[in-house]
Amino acid sequence: MAKIIGDALPNIPWQDRPMGNTDPVWRYTENPIIDRTAVKDANSIFNSAVVPYGDEFRGVFRLDDITREQYLVTGESKDGIHWRLNDEKIFRGYDPRLTKLDGRYFLSWVCHTDKGTSIGIAATDDFLSWDRYENAVLPVSRNGVLFPRKVGGNYMLFTRPCDKGHTPYGDIFLSQSPDLTYWGKHRFVISPVNNWEMTKVGAGPTPIETDEGWLCFYHGVITSCNGFTYSMGAMLTDLNEPWKVLHRADCYLLSPRELYEFVGDVPNVVFPCAALTDADTGRIAIYYGGADTVVGLAFTTVEDTVKFIKAHDMCRA
Repeated sequence: MAKIIGDALPNIPWQDRPMGNTDPVWRYTENPIIDRTAVKDANSIFNSAVVPYGDEFRGVFRLDDITREQYLVTGESKDGIHWRLNDEKIFRGYDPRLTKLDGRYFLSWVCHTDKGTSIGIAATDDFLSWDRYENAVLPVSRNGVLFPRKVGGNYMLFTRPCDKGHTPYGDIFLSQSPDLTYWGKHRFVISPVNNWEMTKVGAGPTPIETDEGWLCFYHGVITSCNGFTYSMGAMLTDLNEPWKVLHRADCYLLSPRELYEFVGDVPNVVFPCAALTDADTGRIAIYYGGADTVVGLAFTTVEDTVKFIKAHDMCRA
């Protein structure tokens, strides 16, 4: 049985699998948990990051305001489901990820530069003040996701190098750093392979350490006659060489099915950005953006997900 390597989280948000449901991931029945009006002058709130914080939860949320500028704001929750978001904007940019690393909370996000998007990194102890690092990579890049610990003495960062357009270059790479400032040893991880992800792929929540490898959720995009559709996939990578893929599902685990995923500023989007885990039970709670407009919540277990990946493994000989 697959096991999460990490801390217990007895108050993880959770809802049991619905009767008769056989999907690898199931949705919270009260979705969306955050709608587009949770902050003053918001156009939409989506693609957001969440971490445990003491006995509660803290988050950093993507806010597109009514000018359609992209900002990050913080939020607090006692149960990980009901949130109070703050009006103060902490950084300009979008699609944050959070991880606890070296005893601090590290934020990575897509930040704007004069030459295109880069990956910003900042750290906090209290979600009130932030220590900003140098941008991690050259423009243009998106989907910067830090690992929750060093591997081989180095920090690890997933990215997707791209260009100033929306879709060219659709591969996930991994970069390494001894100090969170100087990044190198870049390694290719995956390209789009199957139909559901054929346009591009990008890293999702902070990788989850398990006894089977790093469990990595990611998004994949297909282009149809009706535009893009974003879905969630999953893979397992080597614990010591996390750019090496051990198992990878050949199909999605979660794809737009509900109205709040179909209808919004960008229709047909499921975009995972955060995952909470409980090592004692193997439970996983996944936060995702719906239609680039709202925040949804879904659930799985490490055992269900690993079994599904292996049953649909494109890496089998």
